[in-house]
Amino acid sequence: MTMPQAKRILLKLSGEVLMGDQQFGIDPAFVAELAREVKRAKDSGLEICLVIGGGNIFRGMAGAAAGMDRAQADYMGMLATVMNALAMQNALEQLGVHTRVQSAVQMDQVCEPVIRRRAERHLEKGRVVIFAAGVGSPYFTTDSGAALRAAEMKCDALLKGTSVDGVYSADPKKDPDAKRFDTVSYDTVLAENLKVMDASAVALCRDNEIPIVVFSIREKGNLARVLAGEGVQTIVRKEA
Repeated sequence: MTMPQAKRILLKLSGEVLMGDQQFGIDPAFVAELAREVKRAKDSGLEICLVIGGGNIFRGMAGAAAGMDRAQADYMGMLATVMNALAMQNALEQLGVHTRVQSAVQMDQVCEPVIRRRAERHLEKGRVVIFAAGVGSPYFTTDSGAALRAAEMKCDALLKGTSVDGVYSADPKKDPDAKRFDTVSYDTVLAENLKVMDASAVALCRDNEIPIVVFSIREKGNLARVLAGEGVQTIVRKEA
């Protein structure tokens, strides 16, 4: 099944994707390639919001597991997402795509605060809006931040670009018999604890009837194919 017709989308990228083939940090060449994918999508007439994780730099959950205070670790993770947002902004603007970064943690010297109506205006003017710092509070993931912004901005779909080509019944790297779903319901994802997004993000998308499209962003040109109704993807929606 192809994704529904959309005028405005939120694209959620995992921070790890920005590493390219590196073990840590930001690969400028791969970020530039991602920016070209986003530009192609924008050139098709879409209004685009972006949310990028921070796992390539610092992951709050990992810091907490290593003994750090969870709230402190999560704030560090939020700062990592701002760094990734600025890197993507730079790559997009080098391609001539006008962007604005809005951060849920206020830092006026580098980006705007999250103001919904201002973000709406940016989208109407053809700018890509990159939302950073999650929801601005600890104990919430960037998946929850993406779902919140998608609902707030009235996006027609939330596209999650990851390292796998959809939602599986188990981890395909560990279980060769794992089944990939073409479509799956929100309730099935929650009941079976399928690793799509965290439960609060899935529930928020369910309550606002925002379909989640999971696809591999590492495959060159895949974003355009998914938006065109081609490519490999899983759609999480109300009725599977």
